[in-house]
Amino acid sequence: MALYYDLPVFKDVYQLILKIFEYTKDFPREYKYTLGQELKRDGINLVRSIYRANKSKNKVEYLETFLDDFELLKLELRLCSDLKLLPLKKHIELSVLMDRIGKQITGWRNSQNV
Repeated sequence: MALYYDLPVFKDVYQLILKIFEYTKDFPREYKYTLGQELKRDGINLVRSIYRANKSKNKVEYLETFLDDFELLKLELRLCSDLKLLPLKKHIELSVLMDRIGKQITGWRNSQNV
């Protein structure tokens, strides 16, 4: 079993979290402590799910939790874009990274159902 911090998906999620922290510091005050904090918290929850899935015998439960939290994060980022809190270039950058993460987690989950 690989250490969770050596997994490619962990590295991508960590990059996502770093970008979220970087991008939310420029949010207007009205959103920095509401939507910005939620984005940070939900990003960190993704790491928690990866850690738990990696150490668990029943990985599917934690991978499903990851995917639930991941969908919520996607919605929050879309909201940021619609509210013009994130420039299009940053939103696209996050979307590409999230697409890569989603494929990795879905593949991991599907490999557990075999």
